[in-house]
Amino acid sequence: MPSSVLRPVRIAGRLLSAAAAVVGLVVVFLALIVLTDGAGSGLVAWAATLGVAIVAALWRGRRRPWRGRLVPFLPVVVAAALTASVCIPTVPTARRYPSALPFAATQHWSLATGSRVAVYHYPPAHAGTRHPVPLVYLNGGPVRGISVLDHRFLQLLARQGYDVYAYEQAGGGRSDLLSMDQYTISRSVRDLGAFVERLGQGRVDVLGFSSGAVVLTRALTSPRVAPHVHRAIIAEPGPMDGPTARITGHQGRPSARGIAPAMTGPRSTRVPRYAVTFGLMRLGLLSPDTGLVGQAEGDNAFTVADLGSDTASGYCAQDAHRIPVEDTARNFSFSPAASLRVQQTIKDSPSIAPQLRRSRTPAMLMIAECSSQVRQWEMAVLGDDPAIQRTQYMPGVGHHMWNGLDDNNQRAVAAVTAFLQDKPAPLPNYPTRADIPAFLRDHK
Repeated sequence: MPSSVLRPVRIAGRLLSAAAAVVGLVVVFLALIVLTDGAGSGLVAWAATLGVAIVAALWRGRRRPWRGRLVPFLPVVVAAALTASVCIPTVPTARRYPSALPFAATQHWSLATGSRVAVYHYPPAHAGTRHPVPLVYLNGGPVRGISVLDHRFLQLLARQGYDVYAYEQAGGGRSDLLSMDQYTISRSVRDLGAFVERLGQGRVDVLGFSSGAVVLTRALTSPRVAPHVHRAIIAEPGPMDGPTARITGHQGRPSARGIAPAMTGPRSTRVPRYAVTFGLMRLGLLSPDTGLVGQAEGDNAFTVADLGSDTASGYCAQDAHRIPVEDTARNFSFSPAASLRVQQTIKDSPSIAPQLRRSRTPAMLMIAECSSQVRQWEMAVLGDDPAIQRTQYMPGVGHHMWNGLDDNNQRAVAAVTAFLQDKPAPLPNYPTRADIPAFLRDHK
């Protein structure tokens, strides 16, 4: 074969060999990241990979002419540059807290548990209609700041005469961080009890949404916290314990997941360092306390757009092209590592059903028609809590029931206030415990 033909073939072969070497080194680096749990911001894995690569390049070039000995180092240089990007922070490593809200003053309370939480107070708009029992709101997440959309909903409740308090759970929003081992569902329950004690107004009504509803459900089983809860509203709960978390099943009517336009804006997952960290963390290959990216840095890096289809899953399919902006970039705060840690402690916890069956706190369960929660999670609460007095199946809304669309906020307010005032419900009491089998069969 003529040399003019062979030469391009040899060049192509060398390029493929070099590319394969780069890929191999990147794979070795990622494997070492997992094995070392990202120690030293990934530099331990990077140095080890680089050392192995240099030794291999020296071995491959030992019998080549001087210039030829440099060729095996080309993949080393490329791989070193690529993997170094995983080790270099691109956001501050000290926590940057969201800026102050323009419509609500932020207080900081130190709780008896050691948590220091950001607190928001919406006093009743009209003194003449003031209800005597304060209302405490537990937002979803877990370990997420309270969204602007939720703040607007709380303002509506205050206009109905409720003395509304909300706090961002430890590590979320403007609340102080905890060490990673302190993020547990039990700590969240203790913080609720400590918050009510710090409030000092006797028993309170509590509205818990999503993961906040899980905290509330578990609080109803606590001999120390449950006596402080006057009435409980459990809205769109996640799994309440380990056995429930292992239940698989169907969700509600179709949500907007997969059909809504992609979220716009910067994403941390487009940066190699955070794409690797959050990706391996979600796969369970890195611990929430990984040495690759610290908690504060991870919180600073995570953006609204990183939630992706999770936001769309909170809305009905018919709302896919009009999903409201839930939060502003300046207010948004979410801790992916701490959230995974709390969720893991729920999965690892034993059943709370025996304790929940002894609950005597009047409660209401709220369920969305297009819920993205597994129906069996919600029905487990209904089936095991004998003190649930009514269920409100909210038509035409997704997981985020108070979302500012149409009259959804007003309908949610009507359901909440009717229960708190022990007035007739605006919707039928459905499903009841007797309806659970049929509900699971018919509402897929």
